[in-house]
Amino acid sequence: MTSVIPIQNLKCGGCAKTVISKLEELPAVTNVTVSVESSSVKFDVSNQEAITTVKDKLKSIGYPSIDQGNSVLSKAKSFVSCASGKLSK
Repeated sequence: MTSVIPIQNLKCGGCAKTVISKLEELPAVTNVTVSVESSSVKFDVSNQEAITTVKDKLKSIGYPSIDQGNSVLSKAKSFVSCASGKLSK
């Protein structure tokens, strides 16, 4: 099943690269794409529970879904994730 989640703190291609690489580590998640323009991530999952796992992973790396709180800590994590995404080629 395909799911699209609007996310917070997405600023650039470095952020997108980090989100894609971290979500691709999850076994139930495939075909991950990120739209910086719409601040959203699109992916396929095998079951409904995997969507919760994706949201938890996004929040843990600083890109909470639009329906989750966006704390100062989340914003700080997103800056670190953004920088590491830009540096990894």
